[in-house]
Amino acid sequence: MFADFDTTSTRLGNTVEAKNSRLAAVIKGVSELSFGNFEDSEIDLFGDAYEFLISNYAANAGKSVGEFFTPQSVSKLIAQLAMHKQTTVNKIYDPAAGSGSLLLQAKKHFDNHIIEEGFFGQEINHTTYNLARMNMFLHNVNYDKFNIALGNTLTDPHFGDDKPFDAIVSNPPYSIPWIGDDDPTLINDDRFAPAGVLAPKSKADFAFVLHALSYLSSKGRAALVCFPGIFYRGGAKQKIRKYLVDNNYEETVISLAPNRFYGTSITVTILVLSKHKPDTKTQFINVSGEDFFKKATNNNLLEDKHIERIMEIFDTKEDVEHVAKSVNNQLIVGNDYNLSVSSYVEDKDNREKVDIIQLNAEIAKTVEKINSLRESIDAIINEIEP
Repeated sequence: MFADFDTTSTRLGNTVEAKNSRLAAVIKGVSELSFGNFEDSEIDLFGDAYEFLISNYAANAGKSVGEFFTPQSVSKLIAQLAMHKQTTVNKIYDPAAGSGSLLLQAKKHFDNHIIEEGFFGQEINHTTYNLARMNMFLHNVNYDKFNIALGNTLTDPHFGDDKPFDAIVSNPPYSIPWIGDDDPTLINDDRFAPAGVLAPKSKADFAFVLHALSYLSSKGRAALVCFPGIFYRGGAKQKIRKYLVDNNYEETVISLAPNRFYGTSITVTILVLSKHKPDTKTQFINVSGEDFFKKATNNNLLEDKHIERIMEIFDTKEDVEHVAKSVNNQLIVGNDYNLSVSSYVEDKDNREKVDIIQLNAEIAKTVEKINSLRESIDAIINEIEP
């Protein structure tokens, strides 16, 4: 777990004695903290402190750390979407685990017995992989209840023998390059073969989507944070969307407000996948309006009341003007498999409304006054002229 932790670093001190003194002080300081009885406390002191520190670090460090950490409010929404109306799930999985924040939100907001076989995840960055495992321990997840693997999810996937998963949550990196069709064997991979095409080499977004879909059980849901461009661009992306729509896997597409994530101001989208839809419709939800977030200094925040409202709309599947619309998949087919929320949910028009009839009447009165004034001026000038 501490394989990449350098005890010889000068950050700890310039001499062996100084380094030992610093490390001893940290160990002693931690040992003197009063954690109380975990079972009797609503606050996980050490784990929550760790999450607080890493979230602030992510906010200030930008993309370098922000890409490995999903804000708690968004994590909570994603966890609820993935586990909606499931009284039990066999296990929960994140193919791009980062620091483990998404997995831990599932534990934090649902009773432990709901997740029967524990938490699974894979992370490519060695340091972040260690952070995720430490995060599990700090949140009192025992070693036999989680399995975080190190490696490239797309080219070296783990947990093939453990699938399917009833709940999948993930915030994979946006539009990163991958080997794609440079490796001709990948088109025969069970995860990508059904779509008949690989995600472009320059943007691996849909590779993560297809991977998650492959690992999803017939009763479960996957909630994934995605870059908006993949929902309307052509080429291989359109072919993969066609596969998702024709097989009725996409349940809901949710457009969030900008400035929700550390290190990026873009508007991101949550894609909810399901293999047990009762109809052939896709729900589109636009929660980018000010009714669905609280403005903050650096980020727009999702509060509990906003999450509750989004979950209510997700659950009922009812149309809400300017917010949500359920669309028959045939309409999506006719729209070239465009899954962009803005194509189906019309934004509220906040421009000032003008009564053109009243405006024309006012203009006519003004013109009449101008003409009368012109005549008066002409009469005065005629009197003055010799």
